[in-house]
Amino acid sequence: MTDLPFEQFPPLSAIRICRHAFTQRIPGIDVSDDKPEVLKRLSAAHREIRNEMGIADWPLVTAQQIHGNKIAVVDNCSRGPVGREFAGCDGLITNQRGIALGVYVADCCAVYIVDPKTPAIGLVHSGRKGTELGVVTNAITEMISRFGSEASNMIVQFSPCIRPPHYEIDFGAEIVRQCRTLGVKEIHDAGVCTACDLDRYYSYRAEKGKTGRMLALIALNPIAD
Repeated sequence: MTDLPFEQFPPLSAIRICRHAFTQRIPGIDVSDDKPEVLKRLSAAHREIRNEMGIADWPLVTAQQIHGNKIAVVDNCSRGPVGREFAGCDGLITNQRGIALGVYVADCCAVYIVDPKTPAIGLVHSGRKGTELGVVTNAITEMISRFGSEASNMIVQFSPCIRPPHYEIDFGAEIVRQCRTLGVKEIHDAGVCTACDLDRYYSYRAEKGKTGRMLALIALNPIAD
């Protein structure tokens, strides 16, 4: 068992078809540098957490994250021994088993989307700009279009993210509204604010841009033989 800090969300843990995690602040790592260097420093710890999940050897697909609303569809062609970053997108969806989706956040919300019926999964980076552009709406709509998912079957889980009074708007509430409009019935949000607990989380705003990133992870389990 790793001593590195990560959390899991009960509504997603209850869905046996997938594995997930949300990494927390990693102690002892200097994060007062630019994002590429910080992610390098965090990579070994994040891999150890993936190992704890049993997915360290699975392909890891990440989004470049440009605060936009583009969604990438991850298929078998996306597999690779080291993983792949999809350029120009802020959300990932797949119905492929044994592939891990990942997004990095440090105040923005990582939105986990699970359709246990199809099955299919999505993972979205949604902050103020992405929420205004409807990035979560696009991911849900794309899952319906590509995989035949139904919004009413989906389970949506929010990661910790920045919230008022540490941020001027509650973009989490807007994501809920967007999901409800599409017909999503089950939405889970613990209401945890990243800027309120710097011992557990990184916060871009509270730490004035010199900080690390939490890694949100989700993957569909392979079918048992």
